[in-house]
Amino acid sequence: MSNRERIVELLDTIPEYKIGYILAYVQGVAADEMADNAFCEQLLADYESDPDPEKDDTYTLEECKKEWGLV
Repeated sequence: MSNRERIVELLDTIPEYKIGYILAYVQGVAADEMADNAFCEQLLADYESDPDPEKDDTYTLEECKKEWGLV
């Protein structure tokens, strides 16, 4: 049995007066997920629209260490 199926099964055992608490919790979890997705999508859009010609340049770890004075 999947976790989703188990949750649905358990809902039948919850008294009606507690269903509001469960609903609020599930809505909060879903909202967090949507906010995370929106944040990541905005980061990608910002990156893709960045006019900096060097944004796609890559550097080796050794080059970074040297620039940061870690060698």
